[in-house]
Amino acid sequence: MKCPFCHYEESKVTDSRNATDANAIRRRRECLKCLKRFTTFETVDLLVQVKKRDGRFEEFQVEKLIRGLDAACRHTRISHEQVVALAADITQEVLEKQMREIDTLTIGEFVMKRLKTRDTVAYVRFACVYRRFKDKDELMHALEMD
Repeated sequence: MKCPFCHYEESKVTDSRNATDANAIRRRRECLKCLKRFTTFETVDLLVQVKKRDGRFEEFQVEKLIRGLDAACRHTRISHEQVVALAADITQEVLEKQMREIDTLTIGEFVMKRLKTRDTVAYVRFACVYRRFKDKDELMHALEMD
């Protein structure tokens, strides 16, 4: 890790703790040359590719998952902190599958499984976007099946 002040390449870790993001560690470091301190955040590098509906691939992004969950959970009893925890839980499930690629439908199922038990409104909002219902009858049929 290069020092942001003098660009020396060696530093020592003086303190480590979990960051607010469940997949990150906050480290306080001290440069071995200029002795100045700085903070770094280390995250897990997810090497999982997501296959989109149109066949394209993109890198799995927890932030994108959080945005989707936030949209579904807006004005419900699910707080942003709970959304972040849900995203961390889903990310963990994706990692446990040990697959190099996963499709959006599988991720959507992971999300719906969790939202269904937590908040019906968030579940319905997510299901409407995820399943692309054409009319209310499709929505009602899906809700009856679930």
